[in-house]
Parts: sequence; structure tokens; C-alpha cells
Amino acid sequence: MKTARVLVAADKFKGSLTAVQVAERVTAGLRHVVPDLQVETLPVADGGDGTVAAAVAAGFERREARVTGPLGTPVTAAYAVRGATAVVEMAEASGLQHLPAGEFAPLTATTYGSGELLAAALDAGARTIVFGVGGSATTDGGAGMLTALGARFLDADGKPVGPGGGGLAELVEADLSGLDPRLAGIDLILASDVDNPLTGPKGAPEVYGRQKGATEDDIAVLDAALTHCASVLGPEHAVLPGAGAAGGIGYGALVGLGARFRPGIEVMLDVLGFAPALARATLVVTGEGSLDEQTLHGKAPAGVAAAARAAGVEVVAVCGRLGLPAEALDGAGIRRAYALAELEPDPAVSMAQAGPLLERVAESIARDFLS
Repeated sequence: MKTARVLVAADKFKGSLTAVQVAERVTAGLRHVVPDLQVETLPVADGGDGTVAAAVAAGFERREARVTGPLGTPVTAAYAVRGATAVVEMAEASGLQHLPAGEFAPLTATTYGSGELLAAALDAGARTIVFGVGGSATTDGGAGMLTALGARFLDADGKPVGPGGGGLAELVEADLSGLDPRLAGIDLILASDVDNPLTGPKGAPEVYGRQKGATEDDIAVLDAALTHCASVLGPEHAVLPGAGAAGGIGYGALVGLGARFRPGIEVMLDVLGFAPALARATLVVTGEGSLDEQTLHGKAPAGVAAAARAAGVEVVAVCGRLGLPAEALDGAGIRRAYALAELEPDPAVSMAQAGPLLERVAESIARDFLS
């Protein structure tokens, strides 16, 4: 009989625990019940915030660069490098976390710093760049990113348009001839958990604009501006999967940088070395803060469970809140889910005590599956 070996491959519990901390707490809880249990941890991410941290936990080197934040002020952003591969997370440069509490700039927030972060990866010698996009404060179609890499977006007077998606309404000429020539020689992978187009009912402004502070009027302005931008740069790319990711930065990467779109969790599992770790496991523990309908559409636990099911390895999940019925879990390849809410129904207390509660949940997993 194969010796029990657990692979903990979970995403963060947003607002309470990082993916690394989730792995630590689950490991501790399992070993409370089975002290000599073999446990391998592989924190995962789906391309959104936490992607660089997952890469570093898997052995990549953390690097930092001083770049332009979404409001135009300097911020420190991290990226990860291993050999000729870099993992760049746009939220590190252009994410909501860089906005002061309650302050939004839906029409003017820029992805310029994301372009600077990609340039830093090129400077580090990267030949393959995994560009994780999600959690953005921006809706500029990637125009700021392309500008930082050498493109020019000009108005009728031949002057640069203003920052953010709002400025694109004045766009007359988009000149990509000055883009950094090193971009032509790399493999740029657009890693995202969303496949929205750039504009329209399922586009970036309509679906994600409100969480970035956009009013209904702002959404209409942004949708029109991005539609106009696409008519200048190339409308065929605007309908491709991932074009609407992270305020349309996916579109900028597809049309200007020759990026190829892949579901973020698939990319990250490859980069992190999930397959060989899975081959060593007899049980996989995955999870994230909220297991719900969104989980089934490209989030990390669904990707982990699908890969494990294909390999014939049983999967259980941990979460703060469970919003999926048993049949949906089974359809995703998850044998059982354990929620912190079962132990502590008050969400505020559950988030504050997530670490100890998660250890107790892991003890239950050990008793149910390993004893």
C-alpha cells in the first residue's frame, strides 16, 4: 500500500491568510492527528494577486522595481525570476491595493507601471514572461503599459492623450513602432482567470468597472473610449478571450505585445511544478477563501481538482465560506469541502481567527481521510 502523502495546493484566503499561510496551517492541523505524515506544500494562484508570492514559494527569486502606480505616484512592485522565466503580476504595479482607502480613479488610473515592470523582467534576462493579470485599479485597455514600453497614443494635435481609459476618447493615432525590440524575441503568456472581451455587456467596463469606483456614466464613457481605441489599434483582438482582463490590459498585451492567452491556473500549475508533486501524492488539499460559482470558472481550486482527478488522486477542499452544493463539488472533482463557517458562523470572527480555525478543519480532514 502506498504511504500516505498529502499535497497542499491551495490559494489564499483573501483578507485573512496568504496561500503560504494556508499551507502552513493545513500542514500543522494534519500533523496534530498524524504526526509523521508526509506533507508537500505548493501554494498556488490563478494569475491574480498572490501570483508572485506563489512563484517565490516554489523557488523563484523575488525581485523588486520602483514603478509608476495607478494614480501616477511611485510604488514598489515585486516580480519573480527563475532562470530565463519571469512571473510578473500586474496588480503589483497597477492593482487596487495601491489606492488609498475609498479613493478611486476609474477614468484616469493607468497601467504604465505594469509596462515598467515588464521592462524590468526583460532587463533581468527573461525570455519567457508569465503575465498574471487581475485585481487591477485600471480600465485603460493596456494603453499605459504599452506607452511605458515605447508606444505612443496621440490626439488630434499630435500630443499624448491623457492617462487612463477616459483619455482614449481623444485618440487619433496609435504608434507601436517604438515598442521595446526585445519584446519580439520573448514568449509572453497572458495568464488570467477571466475570458471576457474588451467591451460590451460582458466587457471590462461593464463587468468590472464598478469595483474600481466607476459610476454608470463612467462605465458608458469607458466602454465608448475602449471601443474607439480598438477601432484605431485593431478591433479583431478586442473580442478574443482575455481581452477584457484587468481593465483591458489583456487587449493591450494581445494586440501590442503578441501575447498568447492561457487560463491562469493552467499556466501557474505548469510553472510551479504541480505535475511531479501530484505524482507523489495520495491526497490533495486545495481551496480558497470562498468556494462558490466563480470557483468553477477558472479559479485555482477548480484547476487543481481537475488535474488531480485526471491523475486519479482524491481531492478535498478547505474554504472560509462554502457556496456550492455537493453535486457541484463532485462535478468539479472535489470529494468534500470543509468550511471555516461550519466552526464559526460570524464572518468577521472567522476571518480574524482563520489560522486556528483552519488547523481545526485540517484535523477533521486527517481523521476523515488519513486515520
